[in-house]
Formats: sequence, C-alpha cells, structure tokens
Amino acid sequence: MIDLLCSLLFVYMVVLIGRAILSWFPVEPGGAMSAIAGVLAQLTDPVLMPLRRVIPPVGMFDVSFMVLFFGIVIVRGILGCGGI
Repeated sequence: MIDLLCSLLFVYMVVLIGRAILSWFPVEPGGAMSAIAGVLAQLTDPVLMPLRRVIPPVGMFDVSFMVLFFGIVIVRGILGCGGI
C-alpha cells in the first residue's frame, strides 16, 4: 500500500514539474500544448488553489507551488519512499 502511495506521489511531483516547465512558454489556444496545459492545471489546481489562498505570492514567484512540492518530498521521506 505504501509503495502505491509513493508511486502516486512521485507521479504527482512529475505533473507539478511539467506544469512549472510549461508555464515558462507561451501556449497557443486550441493547440496540443493547450490541451496538455489544461490537463495539468486540472490535476494541480485542486491542491494549489487552497494553498494560494493562504500563501501570498512573493513578487513574481508562486511560493505555494514550492510549498506543495517540498511538502510532497517530506511526506515521501516520512513514508520511506526511495528516489526523489
């Protein structure tokens, strides 16, 4: 059971990284990248939006993203997951 949770948390970290990388590039509406960006937003927004209400941005940086990412890293460490 813990292995499954570790795997799911790792996949979610990859999704977060994908969203972060994709946010650096302009995305044309209606294109393939737009569809991917939409899916990544749907997967990450339910967790990021409550954090954004509590944690204000610092200048141009979305600190809530980093809090979520490192929170997942900490949870994976507590669970004893290998890797990242």
